[in-house]
Amino acid sequence: MSLKTSDFYYDLPEELIAQTPADPRDSSRLLVYRRDERRIEHRIFRDVTQYLKAGDVLVLNRTRVLPARLYAHTANGGRVEVLLLKRLNLDEWEVLVRPGKKCKIGVKLVVNEELSLEVTGVTETGERHVKFDYEGSFEDVLSRAGTMPLPPYIHEKLKDPERYQTVYGRENGSAAAPTAGLHFTPELLETIRAMGVEIVEVLLHVGLGTFRPVKEKNITDHVMHSEYYEVSGEAAEAVNRAKREGRRVIAVGTTSVRTLETVADECGLIRSCKGETQIFLYPPYRMKCVDALITNFHLPESTLLMLVSCLCSREEILKVYEAAVGERYRFFSFGDAMLIVGRSDDEKEKPQDIVDKD
Repeated sequence: MSLKTSDFYYDLPEELIAQTPADPRDSSRLLVYRRDERRIEHRIFRDVTQYLKAGDVLVLNRTRVLPARLYAHTANGGRVEVLLLKRLNLDEWEVLVRPGKKCKIGVKLVVNEELSLEVTGVTETGERHVKFDYEGSFEDVLSRAGTMPLPPYIHEKLKDPERYQTVYGRENGSAAAPTAGLHFTPELLETIRAMGVEIVEVLLHVGLGTFRPVKEKNITDHVMHSEYYEVSGEAAEAVNRAKREGRRVIAVGTTSVRTLETVADECGLIRSCKGETQIFLYPPYRMKCVDALITNFHLPESTLLMLVSCLCSREEILKVYEAAVGERYRFFSFGDAMLIVGRSDDEKEKPQDIVDKD
C-alpha cells in the first residue's frame, strides 16, 4: 500500500514562516536529531562543529540563483510575470508565466529596451518554451532586468539579494536557493576545514519542480521535473574514499542528497557524470551514499519532507517537526536548520518516543 500525500501533513502556524534571514547567517537555530538515540537537541547553527569530526566529508551544492523573475508586457500592454526554470540552449528557456492565458504560442513579450521574448511552445504541464532576443551577454542583460525569485510565502522585500545566495555558490543556474547552505559563513567553513573535515562540491541547478506541491493523492503518482547536475571526478573520488574507509558523508541540503543518490550504486559509491535527474526519494527508500543531513524545515506534503523522511521514518520526522513547532523554530527558506545524525535503525523496528534534551 503506497503512502498518501496527506500522510506527510503537519500543522504549521503562519507566524513561524520566516520572512527574513538570520543575521549573522550562522546565528540561526539548529535542531539536532540523533537517530540512534531518538533524541532532539537544541543548538545554534554555528554549534554544528560539535557534531562534525575529522574525516567527515561535507558535500555542498555550488549553484547560484539567477535573478530569474522578469516582468514583461504584451503588445496591448498586458502585464506578464515570467520565471526562468531551465535553460534549453543559448537563447531558449523553459519558463513559468502568469497569467498563462496571455502567453499562447507566437505571443511576443517585452521586458525592457534590452530584452524581449517570444513564446515558442507549451509543455504538457503548462510551462512555456520561450526564445529571448537581446544583444551581448544574456547573463549581463538578465542581471539588470531580473529580480531574485523569492518563494511566494516570503512577503517582505529582501534588502540584500546576496542573502538568498550561499557564500560558496559559484555557478549561476538555479531558480531557487539551496537554502540549507544559507546558514554557513566563510569563517564557519574555514573552522570546519581546520577540524579536518573534507569539503566537497557538487552541482545541481534547482528548479521549482522540487518545491511544487504534490497534487496527486498517492505520492507514487507524482512526477518530478528534471534538474541538471554535475559530479566531478575529484568529488566522486573524495566521497568514494570516505565510503570505503567508513567515514561519514554529510549532505548540506536536499539538493546535495538528490545529486549523490542519483549517481550512487548499491554500495553507496558514486560515479563522476553529469546530466538530468528526476529522482524522487520517499519512504521506504534508504539512503545509499548519504549518512547525515543538514537541512531546513520543509513545507507540509512536500517532496522535500518526503525525502528527509528517508533518513529515519515518516513517523519520526513528523514527531521532530511537531517538536520544532512547539519550540517556535522558524520554517522554510529563511528559517532555522536541522541536522540529522546517527546511524539509522532497522526500518522494521518500531519508533520509540522522541525525547527532548537541551
